[in-house]
Amino acid sequence: MNTAEFPWLTTIILLPVLASLAIPVLPDKDGKTVRWYALIIGLIDFALTVYAFYTQYDFSRSELQLVESYSWVSSLDLRWSVGADGLSMPLILLTSFITTLAILASWPVTLKPRLFYFLMLAMYGGQIAVFAVQDMLLFFLVWELELIPVYLLLSIWGGKKRLYAATKFILYTAGGSLFILVAALAMAFYGDTVTFDMRSLMDKDFPLKFQLLVYAGFLIAYAVKLPIFPLHTWLPDAHGEATAPVHMLLAGILLKMGGYALLRMNVQMLPDAHVRFAPILVILGVVNIIYAALTSFAQRNLKRKIAYSSISHMGFVLIGLASFTNLGLSGAMLQMVSHGLIGASLFFLVGATYDRTHTLILDEMGGVGKKMPKIFAMFTACSMASLALPGMSGFVAELMVFVGFATSDAYDQTFKIIVITLMAVGVILTPIYLLSMLREIFYGPENQELVEHEVLVDAEPREVFIIASLLIPIIGIGFYPKLITQMYDSTTEQVTAQLQESFAIAAAEKETATLSKQALLKAPEISSNL
Repeated sequence: MNTAEFPWLTTIILLPVLASLAIPVLPDKDGKTVRWYALIIGLIDFALTVYAFYTQYDFSRSELQLVESYSWVSSLDLRWSVGADGLSMPLILLTSFITTLAILASWPVTLKPRLFYFLMLAMYGGQIAVFAVQDMLLFFLVWELELIPVYLLLSIWGGKKRLYAATKFILYTAGGSLFILVAALAMAFYGDTVTFDMRSLMDKDFPLKFQLLVYAGFLIAYAVKLPIFPLHTWLPDAHGEATAPVHMLLAGILLKMGGYALLRMNVQMLPDAHVRFAPILVILGVVNIIYAALTSFAQRNLKRKIAYSSISHMGFVLIGLASFTNLGLSGAMLQMVSHGLIGASLFFLVGATYDRTHTLILDEMGGVGKKMPKIFAMFTACSMASLALPGMSGFVAELMVFVGFATSDAYDQTFKIIVITLMAVGVILTPIYLLSMLREIFYGPENQELVEHEVLVDAEPREVFIIASLLIPIIGIGFYPKLITQMYDSTTEQVTAQLQESFAIAAAEKETATLSKQALLKAPEISSNL
């Protein structure tokens, strides 16, 4: 078999989806068979993803690779078109890795296990499809299909307010998705040819006003998913009611879908509009960092505290995307991968802690580190990664964004100083609220009521394995960032060159307009002198 011609991406996307269809007919009474079946399918798909990456993906090429295109609905020019480049391949690997670990994290699930693992496998394929598809209409479809499993996972297996959180999630994300559809149709039907192919759309010559409208539509849709203030309020509610595996999918993958879509469509496909919107993204990024960090301080619910921490970290992605430097753009990509690993690890540990203490209120905890030293150690290590400790992936990613923005020629010195100062404040706030969180959970005297009424057993081997699997790449990237950056360097360099070209054209047009305005103002003065 010629492996170069094998439909790798189509197989990776469809395998878990098709495998999920067999779950209803599997002979199983207590859920043990279906959970092993789901884990095996997840491991097979992860192995296929890694194999395809190492054998078929070339780091030095910036264009799409593993490209497959099949006609689907010819009358609409709708094609099953998939491919991977530096913007999508790291996130495809991240999705496969996190989802497989999330299936392993689902081991304690006993309520409706068939339906639960069916949804987990369906999510597996759907999430990879979001990062792989190269057709705008197909992108909208897989983006929408991903909403249904998340809604069900929240509404059936969530906490006391699960229906409220699930409804809020689907209203926000489905409402935002309408902007994707409208913008995609506008781009497809603009001009003489109708096409939904992303590469063909990049070649279309859209006027600036049209680009600005489409960019605004995409920004609203992806601001919900990233999430960006003020469209972020669904996330703390969803995290507040979700179970540990759903937490891992929300923090590790779903937020990255918004960042990826912003980079793919707003930045890469609409560079002229991005030049005008970039300062707004920087301001929104700073607001995300400061507002969410301060809000996290006030949270007494452990899940909501970590949720607002996630929102704060996503602000660095926005600033990196708007930096107009390759270092800043590379830092935004690395921040998405890094936060996917760190966010998944923290939320898994939150779930593990709740399973033992049966409370999320920090005031009801205290001193549990004595009874759970392994969970204490793992929670501390993952919190250190989240607060950007040197030697961890978060430090490298945030440092790249800092330096990339500081060396950008697109902004004046005063604006850069203000933004960098506020970013630094956010970096200082993060260790304060994370370390105080650790102190309230694990240090100090034991809460006697908690100790007497709950069995505070330490981490089991399965939980240690999941956290170790996440910490290895977190530390590996921290010491050797090239593990990830080499996957997308050639692509981000190409995107940065395109952005700088658009910025130079916009700057030249602005200078010409200024000179013309000055000439018009001087014309009456010259006439009067004559």
